[in-house]
Amino acid sequence: MSEKILFVDDEPAVLDGYRRLLHKEFSLDTAIGGAKGLAAIADHGPYAVVISDIRMPEMDGVQFLAKVRTLSPDTVRIALTGHADIEAAINSVNEGAIFRFLTKPCPKETLAKAVTTGLMQYRLITAEKDLLEKTLSGSIQVLIEVLSLVNPAAFSRATRIRRYVQHITNKRKIEAPWRFAVAAMLSQLGCVTLHPDTIEAVYAGQPLPPEEQARFDAHPAIARDLLSNIPRLEPVAWMIAHQQSPVSSLRSVKGGEPQELITRGAQMLRVALAYDRLLNQGRSHEDALADLRSQPGEFDTSVIDDLADLGPETERKDVKDCPISELQCGMILREEVRTRNGLLVVARGQEVTYPLLMRLRNFWQRKAIANSVVVLAPHAEKKAVAVGGAAGGGTSA
Repeated sequence: MSEKILFVDDEPAVLDGYRRLLHKEFSLDTAIGGAKGLAAIADHGPYAVVISDIRMPEMDGVQFLAKVRTLSPDTVRIALTGHADIEAAINSVNEGAIFRFLTKPCPKETLAKAVTTGLMQYRLITAEKDLLEKTLSGSIQVLIEVLSLVNPAAFSRATRIRRYVQHITNKRKIEAPWRFAVAAMLSQLGCVTLHPDTIEAVYAGQPLPPEEQARFDAHPAIARDLLSNIPRLEPVAWMIAHQQSPVSSLRSVKGGEPQELITRGAQMLRVALAYDRLLNQGRSHEDALADLRSQPGEFDTSVIDDLADLGPETERKDVKDCPISELQCGMILREEVRTRNGLLVVARGQEVTYPLLMRLRNFWQRKAIANSVVVLAPHAEKKAVAVGGAAGGGTSA
């Protein structure tokens, strides 16, 4: 059995007894006292089930199980208590959020049944978590693919925004930066309701008629409505909804540390979007940052400063003219692809994915686009080295 069990008690003899009783049925470790129990979790975890005595010196079972909950939230926690420790048992339920508690002395059959039930609960928790994460990841990918097919210009811009935001989160060493990267990639999702010509005009800095400008200004709210019903994406939806809000208005938003973090995420999007717009209009990196700094109350200056050392995107690939029939996933389009009557099919800078590959081949087979496209492809020598490494049994990171 792959799942491990940890018993914690301050009496070595008791731990030896647990080991004799259960070692044939379960993979178990033991630790003398709460401090060693926490060390075992850090060094040898995660554990599926942790079973702890309540009455222990220095760190009692209530304190220990509460810390286990913080260190390993998915671990199922079981408390062992004497008949006189009812108050301690109640505290362990409240503070340690234990799965159940057993009274001492505990017969082998009862203990084994509790451990087995704990393992079943752990498998249920981890299976649901895995399903949720895969569902979330799949949902995000579908939305990104839809954006890339329906509105290539918006997708291309979202890809650039993600690069800027990732640079900022890396500099700030933000934990779990995936929310910010997802917010960047989906920041233009609401643009699926807009005509591609509108998107291109906005990105080029061209003025729009009032009605068309109002429709463009509504795209963050549309994206929020699309995302708000997806579990765990509520913070992402909030960031996207406020991507056009000046920093002066966001500073008034209250709600503690989590709210402060997603407020900062909205500020990152606002700076990244404005920076990209200025670059797209032909401004240099330095001029774009200076322009943003000259507008007090509009942008977070600390976020602008984070972009100061953003270097040009490195192109570790060869530029070549590639026939549509030889396109491969992972190539980057060096130039935009348009139909013969001028309809934008794919924007410049977009990575070729399988749905996009099929889209290009369909247009090509109908003779609606040229027979080849200009792409960035991996260096031939680098590709050869990678294949040779695989053939030699090596692994890649």
